[in-house]
Amino acid sequence: MIKEAYGSPEQLAEVLNLGMEMLFYIEENTFERRDVQHVASAMRIICEVLRQGD
Repeated sequence: MIKEAYGSPEQLAEVLNLGMEMLFYIEENTFERRDVQHVASAMRIICEVLRQGD
C-alpha cells in the first residue's frame, strides 16, 4: 500500500517529516495547500494500516 501511494517507505517518511514541520509552523501562506493535503492523505493511510493490524 505504501509503495502504491508513495513509491517507497522513505518517500512516505519524507512526507510525514514535512507534516510534522507543518504542525509547528503552519500559518496562512506558509505551505502550499496541495502539500498540506498530501500530508493529510499520508496520515490517513497510516491510520488505516494501523487499524487493519488490530
